[in-house]
Amino acid sequence: MPTPFEIEEQIALEREQIRQGLQQLHSNTSKLEEKDYASASVYGVASVEQLLPHVAERIDATKSRIKKGEAGIKFREINHFLFDIESDASAAIACKVTFDKVFSTKPKSNFVQSVTDAIGQAIENECMMRHYESSVPGLLHKLKENYWHKSIGTHQKVVVIRTLMNRCDVDHWKTWGRANRISLGGWLLDCICESTNWFMTDMRNQGKKRQTYVVPTPEFIAVKDQLMQTAELFSPIAWPMLIEPNDWSNEVQGGYILNEVMKGYDMVRRGTHPCIQGETPIDFLNKIQKVAYKLNPFTVEVAKTLMDRQIQVGKFVPVVEMPLPPKPIDIAENYKSRKDYRRRAAEVMNVNASAFQKSCRTRMTMNAVKVFKDKEKFYIPWSFDYRGRVYPIPAFLTPQDTDFGKSLLKFHEPAFVTPEAKHWIAFQVATTYGLDKDTMEDRQVWVENNHDLITRVATDPIGNLSDWEGADEPWQFLAAAEEYHACVLICSRQFTNLMVATDATCSGLQILSGLARDKSTAKLVNVVPSDRPQDAYKVVAEACYNDIPDHIKPYWDRKCTKRTCLTIPYNAKPYSNRAYIRDALREKGLDIDKDDLTQVVKAVRSAMDRIVPGPMRVMKWIEQEVAAAIDRGATELQWVTPSGFIVTQRLMKKEIKRIELKLLGRCRVNVATGEGDKVDREHHKNATAPNLIHSQDASLLCLTALRFDAPIALIHDSVLCRATDMSILSAIVRETYMHLFAENDYLTCFANQIGAETDPPIIGDLEPSTVIDSTYFFC
Repeated sequence: MPTPFEIEEQIALEREQIRQGLQQLHSNTSKLEEKDYASASVYGVASVEQLLPHVAERIDATKSRIKKGEAGIKFREINHFLFDIESDASAAIACKVTFDKVFSTKPKSNFVQSVTDAIGQAIENECMMRHYESSVPGLLHKLKENYWHKSIGTHQKVVVIRTLMNRCDVDHWKTWGRANRISLGGWLLDCICESTNWFMTDMRNQGKKRQTYVVPTPEFIAVKDQLMQTAELFSPIAWPMLIEPNDWSNEVQGGYILNEVMKGYDMVRRGTHPCIQGETPIDFLNKIQKVAYKLNPFTVEVAKTLMDRQIQVGKFVPVVEMPLPPKPIDIAENYKSRKDYRRRAAEVMNVNASAFQKSCRTRMTMNAVKVFKDKEKFYIPWSFDYRGRVYPIPAFLTPQDTDFGKSLLKFHEPAFVTPEAKHWIAFQVATTYGLDKDTMEDRQVWVENNHDLITRVATDPIGNLSDWEGADEPWQFLAAAEEYHACVLICSRQFTNLMVATDATCSGLQILSGLARDKSTAKLVNVVPSDRPQDAYKVVAEACYNDIPDHIKPYWDRKCTKRTCLTIPYNAKPYSNRAYIRDALREKGLDIDKDDLTQVVKAVRSAMDRIVPGPMRVMKWIEQEVAAAIDRGATELQWVTPSGFIVTQRLMKKEIKRIELKLLGRCRVNVATGEGDKVDREHHKNATAPNLIHSQDASLLCLTALRFDAPIALIHDSVLCRATDMSILSAIVRETYMHLFAENDYLTCFANQIGAETDPPIIGDLEPSTVIDSTYFFC
């Protein structure tokens, strides 16, 4: 039970999270306004999305009048330009530029002439890009590939493309002229002002001159204030807690102390309200919140040193800032010298801006480390998603973080290092180094043969960086090596609190093989005992080898099929399979044409039908029955998992337009406000099998954790505990899987809950109790 002082300390921490969140929200908004990017702010994104359909509709109406000859004389000058670009695109560009200019903090940015010229210029730039894409697509693609992504902002992109195109012998773009741009921009600004009454012109006397500005109306100021107030409710930074999080219940908000008042986090994310959950899943959620953690001082110090030295290792990406080139002595009077310096300085600033973006997560993680580095222990508040999976509410210092983030954590409560614990610490060392497909014996032998390597890494990680930075999971390997060195090699510690992880082998196929009682699939994914870990990806690769083109065969191996095999149980379609296989072959230096890729994808999917028949039949059956349920009039699907969690799958259609812009990228326009009233049949068909699998693996971990009486952490299809407890946890995981699928025919239960018209395709030759003896079920 926390003391009053501890509660007060936690409240102070949560208030600090709120303060920093608000500060970050308003700071980010101000920075965007300073850089003429107000359209990317919280209020800008929401407002532009709401404004777009109305502006596009007004533009369409004007085009219609022009075609009929009913438009006034003022449209003669802009008629040609108005039809060079579709209404949705011109509306998107005009709205974006208007918000950028009107809310910019730069002086004179919101002059009427400045706004209209900027809108016209942006429209012309878009048309210029389209001109080059149609006339010289290959050259444009090459220029964009080599230069565009190094540029900062759309203006620099335009300058780069225009300059390089002018050097080439191509059909150059004929500029519209400033007068035409202002005429077009002025008309589009009128469309925006008249569509929603959010902007107006304001004439002001400034000395002897009268200047006209574009300003937001009081009506929009009220809209903006409301949007910012709503954003502020969700702006607090989420950190771990210094005391045990409040318990969740169907009536009371749990987690953070102030959450009961602020209601910023729900027990079930994206869930329907009200939805009463069963006692078992809530007990599970409250139990894992009581696990205490601490920072690993060893990996923290290594991270600080690498941060200072600007050295990247794996997912740890510090800010690497290149200095600006020295200014030439004659920069003031020499135009060529000045131009050359600006070009070189721009290149450096582009590199620095890119590096700063890439380092964002690392910087935020290290900021959280500063807050908790002197804390004896901390806790993590958790919540469910609507399928029953659990996620930490904080974004940093959690077991579901990156490889670097995970390495920073240890359990607060240590356990005595038993002989069996030494075995599991060695397992963690070898597995994180990259031996996750080897047998248990081979992993132990590798560790025995690499004591020198482990010692070097543990005693001088900076000096021996090359020994560990190439590991599969370098930071977790670093943490495991230090633990093994201290607890096993030199025995300076008799207690261990390292988080050791075991993972499911292709969790989707493990769950589906249990549901279908499919022995052949179960054997491939280690549900059935074997002498060494089975490799389903390799089996599929071998099964389709004879059906792929001959020139691809020398490159063909398990890596080419891995992502496809992983995602097909989650209803991945041939289009995404194509991308995975193409990318895998490109990594091997082979580019594959469309026809060959189609042949390869068909071969892999056909092999899956033969190799894992039960899962493939179950997924097809689910699609058919879900479609039938929607056709009968169901507006949502609901099922209760073995743990008692109620899954409610409600997927409604939203009318969305996607606008492809050459400079601004993709814009998504929500035409309908709020949720649509039509059920999304296709989405239900595609989502139900993955969501059923997720709800089952969530139940497996839920029921496992409730039986386990030691610190535990979870990552969807992975369990983490101390080395001393891993044998017990592994046994409980296997027993729980056996009970889920041996004592219950859950697929038939699911069929009844969704009102299926046909019986599920259960093969029935698997005895789930065999998983008890499977060494590699979770490993």
